[in-house]
Amino acid sequence: MKKRTKTILAILVGLIALSGVAVGIYGNTCYRAVDVDSFMASSQSIELKQIEEGYWIDGPGEEKALIFYPGGKVEETAYVPLLRSLAAQGIDCFLLKMPLKLAIFGANRADAIRARYSYQEYYLAGHSLGGVMAANHAAEHLEEYAGLFLLAAYPSKDLSAAKFPVVFLYGENDKVLNRAALEESFSLVPKEYKAVEISGGNHAYFGSYGEQKGDGKATILPQEQWNITTKEIYKYCK
Repeated sequence: MKKRTKTILAILVGLIALSGVAVGIYGNTCYRAVDVDSFMASSQSIELKQIEEGYWIDGPGEEKALIFYPGGKVEETAYVPLLRSLAAQGIDCFLLKMPLKLAIFGANRADAIRARYSYQEYYLAGHSLGGVMAANHAAEHLEEYAGLFLLAAYPSKDLSAAKFPVVFLYGENDKVLNRAALEESFSLVPKEYKAVEISGGNHAYFGSYGEQKGDGKATILPQEQWNITTKEIYKYCK
């Protein structure tokens, strides 16, 4: 009995050790936010607060808010520069933190934001895998949102009955986005959808996390891609 107990304990210890190694390897493969420190500080017009669900970028607006789903295996703060620009224009932003940095494990986290905060209108947005999950969440909550913005992303569930605008934004040089799947997904959204290809943009420059494996080379700066993106989003939120 004692020998068997020792064997079981040894196996358990080994499994725990392997789990720790696996988590460490996974952590090292995630894309870390870069050059965002200056965007993380609050200012006179924008207050950045860390909340249970992630981050609340609270600007001068009081009536409208956008909930953002980060890309897969990307540190969520990489999207603060993009969202801070939108908050400055009066659209408060909630940046969700996902389990294991994968929105597939937190597809309905937007529910917690709507339950805790009071805004007249809520919008959804997401990048890459985060965009897919934001779209799928929207498909199950068609009455809860006023707009959906998909950055290098597309839905996998039917959104054709949506009464809100659906806007696709993607970079001209994006080599990560599946263009065939993107075009097929246009049949899942209202006919009035808008697709915006950002000249010179790529997949990674919606955030600030450096270059992404397999992506194309951008011929514009990340700041330019953020500006174009926020300008397009604001058109449907103002």
